[in-house]
Amino acid sequence: MSDLPNCPACGSEYTYQDQAMFVCPECAHECQEGEASAASDDDVIRDSNGNILEDGDTVTVIKDLKVKGSSSVIKVGTKVKNIRIVGGDHDIDCKIDGIGAMKLKSEFVKKV
Repeated sequence: MSDLPNCPACGSEYTYQDQAMFVCPECAHECQEGEASAASDDDVIRDSNGNILEDGDTVTVIKDLKVKGSSSVIKVGTKVKNIRIVGGDHDIDCKIDGIGAMKLKSEFVKKV
């Protein structure tokens, strides 16, 4: 495993070192060592494709999700508007039409 930091611009793990700079081959972002380590934050919530999620984003569910304690199912392709990022295992708070307030895991959604 490499000890090089992920790209702060796109999150790519394929960065390489060129003298005193870190270079990302995917987005061509260049930064120095201090910038790369400060920008690689574990508090960033990402969707299933690696896009950074923020409050107010719109996401789409990528997998049928059973609602615990109910016979309801959230179907693939369900669009969820105005999400709120929170801490914990289920890191998205939202309201789904026809179901109500829910907590979702970011690994089961993609940003629209």
